[in-house]
Amino acid sequence: MPLHGLESKRVLLFGKNGQLGTELCRVLVDSCELLALGRREADLERPEEIRKTIREFRPVVVINAAAYTGVDAAEANRELAQRVNAAAPAVIAEEVRRADALLVHYSTDYVFNGEKESPYVEEDEPSPLNVYGATKLDGERAVQHSACRYLIFRISWLYAAHGKNFYATVLRLSADRPQLRIVDDQWGSPTSAGDVADATAAVLEKVVGTPSAAALSGIYHMTGPGRTTWCAFAREIVKSARRATASEIASISTEEYGAPAKRPRNSVLSSEKLARVFEVVLPPWKEQLRRVAAIADSGHG
Repeated sequence: MPLHGLESKRVLLFGKNGQLGTELCRVLVDSCELLALGRREADLERPEEIRKTIREFRPVVVINAAAYTGVDAAEANRELAQRVNAAAPAVIAEEVRRADALLVHYSTDYVFNGEKESPYVEEDEPSPLNVYGATKLDGERAVQHSACRYLIFRISWLYAAHGKNFYATVLRLSADRPQLRIVDDQWGSPTSAGDVADATAAVLEKVVGTPSAAALSGIYHMTGPGRTTWCAFAREIVKSARRATASEIASISTEEYGAPAKRPRNSVLSSEKLARVFEVVLPPWKEQLRRVAAIADSGHG
């Protein structure tokens, strides 16, 4: 369904080939003059390419769905993660301010250290445990300090019926292995890329072209209600799949898993601010999973 707030508006999307970028293309393609770019068309490691693209297209909205998302790999590739997750958003934000446009930028639950027992709110002080989280936090701050109009959406445990992600990995491995050993002491809110894209579009329809856009600039958490662990999430993934699997899913500790990057024990986000300000609410995580499973089973993932 076309979004009336974006009709005839120019929207520039970076990261079209990722999980989220693919879904954003789906919801935006019929609603605006969309220029969607992947790494081949716009390399975020090259600032001049970013500047040239924004200045020539003259968008009303710029959406940055591109990121270096390898949490473990980032530990050994800090400079690359910093260029993509922090330096590039700084350049994008500078050009967005210059163009008097609106920037939509995505961040992560991993900006928090996980020591809080209740869900994190936007006012909580970030304290990332790993390089990925630190570079994403630097990107947030670069956007905030740019003086552009912006919406930063922090998302959590992103997955989709397509691409490389936890959902796809569990389905693939459960078909090949008799047992999967998955961490059961990290808590979060699994969030489907499709629901993030739908929520983003709903927010843009309310904001674009209104005088309140600047006043609404800020950070918003964008996840659905509820929480789970990676292990429990995996069990629900297998249960939701149409094809039968005999895989046992065994719970292990973070220490047993032994990943290179530290991860927060609790990265559940509260999205009450998103609901209060924009009246946008994502479905509970189990409902999101059912929708993704239905897409995967239909062969459209």
